[in-house]
Amino acid sequence: MSDALTLPAETRERAGKGASRVLRREGRVPAVIYGGKEQPLPIHVEAKELVRQLGTGHFMNSIVMIEVGGNTVRALPKDVAFHPVTDRPLHVDFLRLSKDSKIQVAVPVLFVNEEESPGLKRGGVLNVVRHELELVCESDKIPDDIQIDVTGLDIGDSIHISSVKLPDGSESAITDRDFTIATLVAPSALKRAEATEGEAEAVEEKAGEE
Repeated sequence: MSDALTLPAETRERAGKGASRVLRREGRVPAVIYGGKEQPLPIHVEAKELVRQLGTGHFMNSIVMIEVGGNTVRALPKDVAFHPVTDRPLHVDFLRLSKDSKIQVAVPVLFVNEEESPGLKRGGVLNVVRHELELVCESDKIPDDIQIDVTGLDIGDSIHISSVKLPDGSESAITDRDFTIATLVAPSALKRAEATEGEAEAVEEKAGEE
């Protein structure tokens, strides 16, 4: 998993929309840390630093060490509210973590060894059904991504969750079905050629019957 991020914060003395607007005008973003059988802790963080960390691309799947009031709270970002027009962050929810806790996260899927797939070499297309996998992970073992090897796959083959080796400490959050992650399909041109060929065969068969 990615290295833990560090985010300095300060406690919020006042709650409410008015207080939040004041914080945002001062370049701060309201946030809250909840969970872990403790009371929610209202905080605020520097907007520029938050935007920088959001820009890493893995903020939502990273452990964030929040430094507040002389203590460090280990947390996972759970939700970020953005302004509908400017896209600036307006509020962040953090889930407080204990070292042995398990959490559900969405982890991106990466396909590797595409040059070793006969189907892709023939012009097939990888139709990705799920770009992310919902996993239940140990909080200190969140993977950056799940790499799926497509070596040997041909047109018509499918990749199901049962064929994917997940990292230690991770399991699929969906356990009631063997869902499809991707399928290798024929390109449109090949499909048209096959359809035309099928039609020609049908005409020949009909002519033979007559």
